[in-house]
Amino acid sequence: MVPSMQIRVNGESRLVPEHWSVSDLLADLRIESRYCAVERNRRVIPREQHAACGLVADDEIEVVTLVGGG
Repeated sequence: MVPSMQIRVNGESRLVPEHWSVSDLLADLRIESRYCAVERNRRVIPREQHAACGLVADDEIEVVTLVGGG
């Protein structure tokens, strides 16, 4: 069994493996990083840092996806 931790994603509690990064979370959510903005504990995480930004217990993550339209 993989150790897990509790985080909040867009206001909802979620269990994720302890070793996950922002990139892992986005992959699990099936969101491409080029079409979203990610905030961790009220700080924007630049796209190029998603893979290096490890998640920790009780993180609050906000993911905003971009939608085109006219």
